Amino acid sequence: MKSLLTLSASAVALAVAASCAHAAGETVCLITKTDTNPFFVKMKEGASAKAEELGMSLKAFAGKVDGDHETQVQAIETCILDGAKGILLTASDTGSIVPAVQQARDAGILVIALDTPLSPTDAADATFATDNYLAGLLIGQWAKATLGDAAADAKIATLDLNVSQPTVDVLRNQGFLDGFGIDLNDPNVIGDESDSRLVGSDVTDGNEEGGRRAMENLLAKDPTINVVHTINEPAAAGAYEALKAIGRENDVLIVSVDGGCPGVQNVEEGVIGATSQQYPLLMASLGVEAVKKWADEGVKPENTPGKDFFDTGVALITDQPVDGLESISVARGLELCWG
Repeated sequence: MKSLLTLSASAVALAVAASCAHAAGETVCLITKTDTNPFFVKMKEGASAKAEELGMSLKAFAGKVDGDHETQVQAIETCILDGAKGILLTASDTGSIVPAVQQARDAGILVIALDTPLSPTDAADATFATDNYLAGLLIGQWAKATLGDAAADAKIATLDLNVSQPTVDVLRNQGFLDGFGIDLNDPNVIGDESDSRLVGSDVTDGNEEGGRRAMENLLAKDPTINVVHTINEPAAAGAYEALKAIGRENDVLIVSVDGGCPGVQNVEEGVIGATSQQYPLLMASLGVEAVKKWADEGVKPENTPGKDFFDTGVALITDQPVDGLESISVARGLELCWG
């Protein structure tokens, strides 16, 4: 990690999206994985509106692609030089980003992880997130109950995020497997389970093209796959296209996480069986409020009781509810969706 005294020019002139929500007041930085995923677009919208409301200046940065760790490090360095009061971060590499985060905290900047906990979680001052393990658990339980007795002979593929296995990826994957009744080995690692129902996993970079490619790779390994867990709804849409190309779109159960409007519409249309909805606008707006309180009062946010983060909520969306599992309808999901 280069020191702040030897920052390269590229760290100052970042090739990232940057915007100001207000011309005066304390600065808060928002650093997301990309600026194209609707989830992060909604985060920026929530942060921008709340910063303007509170008289703060928002600077927004994003990686060029999901997994662009270096650009996020450069963004943190820029925020330190700018004297920001707080950084809201969705990290691409949750472990490698920690030294840069520590530099920011040493400079008196409040760092809040949004959606994706750091490794370790307490490397950030706070985390505002969906309970991603619960999000995975809900869709796993739903898939198992929907299949009934056939769950015992399922052929399962998991379409995950990237090879660095960020915490959000691991939590959703392991939650899903737990919900489906798969015995976990190390709950911090994807792909080390021994259940014969697991065909394998592949990475998608959280986008449709990656979802299609990963699904094709796994179908080449076992064309009888009939249950697919995806890290998010764009990856699910790509998986569906790969299945459709071989005429299997109607006999494979796809479950996912996000709750964006296109994803909820895909639940309505039968592309996805069920999804767990999260609330990125709320994460970001609450994050800005926390930075403002830190700037004004020196008070850090508190966790949800019993958890090591502040829980911003999750809801299972499906029009095929199962007994004993709370869910909301697609119609309600469309009222609450984003993107």
